[in-house]
Amino acid sequence: MRSFALGIVAMACMLAIAQGGNFFQDADISWGQGRGKIVEGGRQLDLTLDKASGSGFQSKSEYLFGKIDMQIKLVPGNSAGTVTTFYLSSQGATHDEIDFEFLGNVTGEPYTLHTNVFTQGQGQREQQFRLWFDPTKDFHTYSIIWNPQHVIFAVDGNPIRDFKNHEARGVAFPKTQPMRLYASLWNADDWATQGGRVKADWSKAPFVASFRGFNADACVWANGKQQCPVGTMETAANTGRRGRAGAGSWWSQDLSDMSYRRMRWVQRKFMIYNYCTDAKRFPQGIPAECKLR
Repeated sequence: MRSFALGIVAMACMLAIAQGGNFFQDADISWGQGRGKIVEGGRQLDLTLDKASGSGFQSKSEYLFGKIDMQIKLVPGNSAGTVTTFYLSSQGATHDEIDFEFLGNVTGEPYTLHTNVFTQGQGQREQQFRLWFDPTKDFHTYSIIWNPQHVIFAVDGNPIRDFKNHEARGVAFPKTQPMRLYASLWNADDWATQGGRVKADWSKAPFVASFRGFNADACVWANGKQQCPVGTMETAANTGRRGRAGAGSWWSQDLSDMSYRRMRWVQRKFMIYNYCTDAKRFPQGIPAECKLR
């Protein structure tokens, strides 16, 4: 198991320094009255939270399947009460959504990484983790691989969660609604830290979270049509279900045996909540997908 840990650390070192994307071209600051700023010639976007308001941005494009990467450096120090988000979402009461949320904490205590999947307006599929590094010291890459058979959450290239398509067994899967990327930094001190017992310390404001390296190797939804990168389907056909690295391989990507073992290692070591094991929350029985492989 020690080799898995070393592999995770090695990938973190490589991927944390990668850069890419231009926020002037790829994103719009959607709220915050000037608290969101694109800096460094478009290579970085900083979101700010103070007592009056947080801030957020969204992608210019909508996507229907893809691999979405974002590098994030979270609020340092006493981040209690703050929530930083990076997620995909459609609109409406029956929306689909794929969530990364980072729940702040007091100085010296770890962030909680909160993940969730909504299908047709229904969520309640939370899994939470502690990270194996300090996410405030440097940028780390958070990825969503979304294809017709899987939603895979990854941190620095290491999968931490795989939500599979079990439609044939009656479980809804997000595959028909185009989704836009959203990110935000906001005040949730009524629930985010220790159930709301620890409030934001506004003497430490403004709080800042930084984003860079936004990359969407994805099928863009425009004018009612799905427009995929050239070669996506061909690459998927040639690489097979195991989806080796390369542009477009996300279309048929699932977890190799090694990736699956790494994911299970992370879940055993760092998962702190799993809806599939919360019998008190689901007295009539855990959700159907929890019983399927």
